[in-house]
Amino acid sequence: MMFTSFLHRFDPARRTHIRVPAEFHGSTYGGWTIHPAGLSPDSIVYAFGVGEDISFDLSLIEAYGVQLHAFDPTPRSIAWAKTQDLPEQFTLHEVGLADFNGTARFFPPENHEHISHTLLDRPPTADRAIEVPVRRLPDLMADLGHDRIDILKMDIEGAEFAVIEDVAAAPVGQVLVEFHHRFEGVTFRETRQAVRRLRRAGYRVFHISEHGTEYSFIHRAAGA
Repeated sequence: MMFTSFLHRFDPARRTHIRVPAEFHGSTYGGWTIHPAGLSPDSIVYAFGVGEDISFDLSLIEAYGVQLHAFDPTPRSIAWAKTQDLPEQFTLHEVGLADFNGTARFFPPENHEHISHTLLDRPPTADRAIEVPVRRLPDLMADLGHDRIDILKMDIEGAEFAVIEDVAAAPVGQVLVEFHHRFEGVTFRETRQAVRRLRRAGYRVFHISEHGTEYSFIHRAAGA
């Protein structure tokens, strides 16, 4: 914790840039920090990465009545979600986020008890990889008839770096992203580049988790 705080002080990519009112929604494992101003039943939230924890999604729906669109092509996540008693504001889309449209190899975790798959190469589980549908962000928005996103949450196991350009170019008020620089073959350099790209697009970091991996950004047009 002390080391993380030290890094935050001296690396612009590891510290917040702005202070705004903030709220935490969801469980300790699956929760995120947001800026609540302006959220209403008309707000549109995209949540990429469902797993087996939608506490964040349900908390936002309960608090603000937002329209929540969740995206995850993981068969186990889809099966789990279908067993839940979900509010009408929650819609699950069985597709992943990528920087291209089509299908992609989806690599399972090494531990069979875990659920998080990744689009990044994972040689130890290559024999269990599956093909899943993926779409680019602008095409998903067009498919759903949305011209804006109020909050976009991404926990997509390393694929976030490839889609940062699309996210930066989209009309999104807040971006919540878990950066997976702890993954083999990924370094903090990729996270630093992603933060810089979002800053150039008008975003500012208003929260970083204690682990230093979950970042909350707000666009200047949304109050930053």
